Amino acid sequence: MALFTVERTTDLPPDEAWRRLTAWERHTATVPLTRIEVLTPPPSGAGTVFVARTGLGPLSFADPMRVEEWQPPGADGRGHCRLVKTGRVVLGWAELSVRPSPTSPGTHVRWREDLRVRGLPDPLFARPTTLTARPLFTRALTTLLTTPA
Repeated sequence: MALFTVERTTDLPPDEAWRRLTAWERHTATVPLTRIEVLTPPPSGAGTVFVARTGLGPLSFADPMRVEEWQPPGADGRGHCRLVKTGRVVLGWAELSVRPSPTSPGTHVRWREDLRVRGLPDPLFARPTTLTARPLFTRALTTLLTTPA
């Protein structure tokens, strides 16, 4: 299991940070060689299904995900989303959350992920997977929060 967390504070209000983070198609612009296809009609919510397809031609794989929990920011500015990876190659889950920043105006955003690749033994590959994935997800989160939609 490659468990990692990426956190950022943004000047955006919680509802805008949430919108940018959970507009699944926008993730296409943040991860190299990846495109996102949402398979369920809008709006997003519990039960939404989408697929991240990564790679080129025959050297690609699908990473299907389903939204298990969906709690957009309420009056307290807190929001939480849990995704479960349902594919044959990539396994695990992700939790995305927003809350008002305790130290400054704006929003604290957290992306926590358990990332596993089927067939790779966790004890041997957890550290290399984390070392590879964390910078990728840091870039993705930063891009999502700084690029207007």
